[in-house]
Amino acid sequence: MTRPHADLAQPAHAAAALHHVMVVGGTTDEWAATSLDDWEKRVDELGSYCASVGVPWLTLRVYGGATKATADRHDVGGCTVVVDPEGDGRRRFAEAMNNLDPADKVTEKTVNAALYGVTESEPDLLVVLGPPTQLPPSLVWELAYAELVFIPVAWSDFGAGDLAAAVVDFAGRRRRFGGLDDE
Repeated sequence: MTRPHADLAQPAHAAAALHHVMVVGGTTDEWAATSLDDWEKRVDELGSYCASVGVPWLTLRVYGGATKATADRHDVGGCTVVVDPEGDGRRRFAEAMNNLDPADKVTEKTVNAALYGVTESEPDLLVVLGPPTQLPPSLVWELAYAELVFIPVAWSDFGAGDLAAAVVDFAGRRRRFGGLDDE
């Protein structure tokens, strides 16, 4: 499953600025066809990689549509891996807004808490499995400040080596958090 795209030990310095990585890939049919054993191996492999380089949050999200699976969280060596089968970003965002306490002011922190369960976890890095010519419909809020890395690999072939390559790519970027260059 894992191809040698990058040395898994190499990007530890690269991940220092990463708090939340999100991987978006696979169709609802591909997710449904994945056996429980394969899911557990994938979650363990990807979560272990993130934990090894100090990334505390990893979200795995279907590219589009919705599966019959339910969202789930796993602790893998200090990395919380969230499996999010909701592929419709608009629906997920609307449900999160409906779940906000009416007494709370709507802020980035309250939206993050509604979407992710914690206030400081919007993704820093979005790894999209597929071509760079199309954005997944599962991303709405996440596109605001995250860096995108597109990897032309199938969901069934994606592994920790691919994730390591995305982290190395991320490390070479100068983040502007939605701003423009001053130059």
